[in-house]
Amino acid sequence: MKKPIIVIPIGDIAGVGPEIVVKALAYKEVYDWCIPIVVGELTSLQRVLAITGLTLEINVIEHTKDAIGKFGSIDLVDLKNINAADIEFGVVQAAAGQAAYEFIEKAVRLIEAGEADAIATTAINKEALHAAKVPYIGHTEIIGGLAGVKDPMTMFQVHNLRVFFLSRHLSLADAIDYVTEENVYNYIYRTYAGLKSLGVENPHFVIAGLNPHCGEHGLFGNQEVVSIEPAIKRAQAEGIDVAGPVGADSVFHQALGGRYDAVISLYHDQGHIATKMVDFERTISVTMGMEFLRTSVDHGTAFDIAGKNIVSEVSMYEAIKLAAEYSKVYDSSVY
Repeated sequence: MKKPIIVIPIGDIAGVGPEIVVKALAYKEVYDWCIPIVVGELTSLQRVLAITGLTLEINVIEHTKDAIGKFGSIDLVDLKNINAADIEFGVVQAAAGQAAYEFIEKAVRLIEAGEADAIATTAINKEALHAAKVPYIGHTEIIGGLAGVKDPMTMFQVHNLRVFFLSRHLSLADAIDYVTEENVYNYIYRTYAGLKSLGVENPHFVIAGLNPHCGEHGLFGNQEVVSIEPAIKRAQAEGIDVAGPVGADSVFHQALGGRYDAVISLYHDQGHIATKMVDFERTISVTMGMEFLRTSVDHGTAFDIAGKNIVSEVSMYEAIKLAAEYSKVYDSSVY
């Protein structure tokens, strides 16, 4: 089978993005999985190669078809839009935010032109984006905006545990209010489509409970009785293999053990805590519901350790691996 082409924008160059990219590409197996194409800027890569002591060659290309695609060489689409000498590590800078946005934009355009199969992103800085007047708050919003998708789906994966999120960036009070029968019912169908798009033939998934012990039939909290159970029953009656609600203190462990293909988390921290306690560095964010798939590290720019050669590349390595695996089966037509 032809190896997938994975484009990797280097993120905010004041942070650890370029460093974890070159460190991840220092593993031979990455080139067994895919042809990685870095989208960034030459001096930014040269700077981190000097810091890390890695002896990887840089092959500057304009199109992915010109890639060498071999271990020991980094294929780079060089935007020439910033100079590393002008950017200080660990500081919010508008120029770095603007460049980071342009790296992502170019990666998306390469996908749209048929030159790549998926994107694996590193970290960007929201303050730097704001300073650059980029009209998006974060990575997922940028990717969705460029792809013309208003509300792309987010899934976390760590090992074989997949977690979808009914809501993410809402206050806890607002997240609880969001747990209505209609919202849960609609998201069951989105989760079903998401799993199908990733090659899961007959998805069997579950919804986590909101209240302790799922509210004990309304004794302390009635969302399970009023909203979640009716939504599940509606979907089951229509042939969707969804279970629950199951108490959040056990359901993620059960899914990790293989009982379910995925868990629907009802709010941001419920799913984040569960996945990151399994393996923080190997928790990968997957964005779907678009014509293409995107994976991402689930950590920030780590300004406090940028440029010090102490950051771990494990999350970037895993993001590239997952992008390569899912790009072979990803089917956007199910949405």
